[in-house]
Amino acid sequence: MTHTQALRPGWTPLTIAMMVLGFVVFWPLGLAMLAYIIWGDRIPEFRRSAEGVRDDFKRSFGGCGAKRWSAGSTYQSGNTAFDSYRAAELKRLEEERRKLDGERAEFEEFVQNLRRARDQEEFDRFKADRSRARTAPASEPRQNGDGPVIDL
Repeated sequence: MTHTQALRPGWTPLTIAMMVLGFVVFWPLGLAMLAYIIWGDRIPEFRRSAEGVRDDFKRSFGGCGAKRWSAGSTYQSGNTAFDSYRAAELKRLEEERRKLDGERAEFEEFVQNLRRARDQEEFDRFKADRSRARTAPASEPRQNGDGPVIDL
């Protein structure tokens, strides 16, 4: 027979210890654990109730609102002049968005190239300093302002 302790709603030693630890660490954690101990067995019931409310809301309001006015929709107002104006404006805005996306991509590429050039310059400077330090005699002080070389 195994004695395993599961985290289940109810007053078990594990849940009590976790509640006390939660209050010690951060009081909302302890409060959440207390709520789980008291109402944890009702979670499936709460979930079913929330899903029912969500389904009722979708049934009541699913056909109106933002869905009707989205850019990709084929909503017609009944006024052909307005509908053609709206279609032309949406097309113009879409072209403007594409143009801005292209400019953003070009700028990101430019910034990436700048970073790459800066990194290459720093790496070249590091390699030059390193090769200069290897070829310089150990008894002479360095010329780059680091101070005298101390031989141990």
